[in-house]
Amino acid sequence: MDNDALPQYMRIARSIAQRIADGELQEGEKLSGRSKLSSEYNVSPETIRKAVQVLQDRAVVNVREQSGVYVLSAEQARQCLGSFKDGGGLIGKKHQLRRLLEQQQALGRELQELCSSILDEMILPAQAAQSLPNYCVRIPEDWDGAGKSLGELKFWRATGATVVAIRRSGQEIVSPGPDSALLRGDLLIFVGDLEARKRVVRFFSAHP
Repeated sequence: MDNDALPQYMRIARSIAQRIADGELQEGEKLSGRSKLSSEYNVSPETIRKAVQVLQDRAVVNVREQSGVYVLSAEQARQCLGSFKDGGGLIGKKHQLRRLLEQQQALGRELQELCSSILDEMILPAQAAQSLPNYCVRIPEDWDGAGKSLGELKFWRATGATVVAIRRSGQEIVSPGPDSALLRGDLLIFVGDLEARKRVVRFFSAHP
């Protein structure tokens, strides 16, 4: 493959590898910073990042976090130059694949954030419209109606309150149906106005 047909970042990776193989850059020596390299090669820092990534994948250089890029192996640099001549197209395709996968992951995150935002906007108006406060009441241990279901007790008709959850033994039954039974010691969570709250108190005080 004609090396001049390589992507720009691959040509820069080849240039740096050549400098290392020729001894211009010694093993253990720190390369110029990415900003300086981008000025030297007249390309963007992102292009330099890709070129350095190619060399790091081939064990030519080593990227140390918070420190910089260091020459790792002149021998690997020579092998890398040979791979550019013999299989540069495959290397280019591998890095193109990596770039596309990174773009796909970024797009996936963007889609997830957008979906979450849409769901939030769908839910928020309902939350804003919620004007009835939540109350809770503990069912007395001596309450005679224990064991009967909400339907049997005609709870909503008697109190006007809507049960949203029943907390029992550390577990929570959310949106219980009419067949859900009330047991002694249950914590009943309900919504309703002030009058409904008063009727619930009377309900558990006087229900046979």
